[in-house]
Amino acid sequence: MKINHYIGGILLVAGTTIGAGMLALPVLTSFVGFVPSICIFLLCWLVMLATAFFFLDVNLAVEGEPNLISMAHKTLGGWGKGLSWVVYLLLLYSLTAAYISASAPLFVSAVKTMTGYTIPSWLAPFSLPIIFGFFVYLGTLGVDMINRLLMIGLCVSYLILVGVLPEHIDGTLLTHVDWSPTFVALPVVITSFGYHIIIPSLTTYMNHDRKHLRLTLIIGSLLPLVIYILWQVLILGIVPISGEHSLVNAWKSGVSATVPLTQIIQNKWIIVGAHFFSFFAIVTSFLGVTLSLSDFLTDGFKIKKTWEGRLIACLMTFIPPLIFVLTYQRGFFIALEYAGAFVAILLIFLPAMMAWKLKTPKFYGTGWGKILLSFVILFALFIVIVDILQQWGTFKPLISKYLI
Repeated sequence: MKINHYIGGILLVAGTTIGAGMLALPVLTSFVGFVPSICIFLLCWLVMLATAFFFLDVNLAVEGEPNLISMAHKTLGGWGKGLSWVVYLLLLYSLTAAYISASAPLFVSAVKTMTGYTIPSWLAPFSLPIIFGFFVYLGTLGVDMINRLLMIGLCVSYLILVGVLPEHIDGTLLTHVDWSPTFVALPVVITSFGYHIIIPSLTTYMNHDRKHLRLTLIIGSLLPLVIYILWQVLILGIVPISGEHSLVNAWKSGVSATVPLTQIIQNKWIIVGAHFFSFFAIVTSFLGVTLSLSDFLTDGFKIKKTWEGRLIACLMTFIPPLIFVLTYQRGFFIALEYAGAFVAILLIFLPAMMAWKLKTPKFYGTGWGKILLSFVILFALFIVIVDILQQWGTFKPLISKYLI
């Protein structure tokens, strides 16, 4: 296998993982504090890495170039195929719509700064699909090439923030600990470690090389873990949990962690770095999600991989979320509120259930294998229940003291 593809695969996993969710992580984990949030990160990273291995083993065991639909149908039958269809489309269309919506103000601001012209509000959402949709049309190789450039931009803007922000850290802010709102943070953190959807595309791209694919998943997922932890140190160590420019106010307003950060530290480098970091985080994840969705639709509808077929798959990928964004602003937010449940079903429960059916690798038939699969299945069901209860307001009393 080409080393070029190996590096590209690692960056695709990292880019798919690091998305707009990173901008919300410090806000939604601020209630528990720094140390509990790191413990939650490590638990979620381990669970998601295990299920990524399940997903990979199933993908390699099914003949051809299968996506999730084919994998679920071959291993679980009709019910698995139906469940994967529904949850996959709900999750990926809602994420795509969220990225399109979140990028629109950034494009408006950038164009106005450079030209003085303000893009009409109805036109701004088309910017992301038009500019980057071509690379999705080209497939994994095209996304890999542009993703490398975007990951460089993400790293540079991140390093600007990392280089400037540490001197502003107040160590006492990192001592806050409150384990009671853990359930509030858990579904969001799980969602932030979701990269499994890129695995079928990676398997083809890396010539079904199991050893290198596993290393790609480990290294590719470790990068976001390290970046998330450093990001937690910076934001939770600078932005207070309560007050005028606080993480609680950001939570109430539904804005990212960079908003109170730039309000507290009036530094042009931080403002520029925060804007670019937000843009690159959104676009890298957008590319991974839409590439996976396009491959999923191609597999599910048995679309031929001709130029016409790729065009049809791209139109099916971008048109529904654009309709959501343009005609029903709250539609995709309703779906996003249950993203943790969608991820738990799609990327934890289903991979474990599919792996249970495998004859090879033999590990899944051993006692330890069954124990691991059982734990993961129960964990997935736990996340679903927690997310549903959270939407019903069950855990609001746990954070009510911070909302005064």
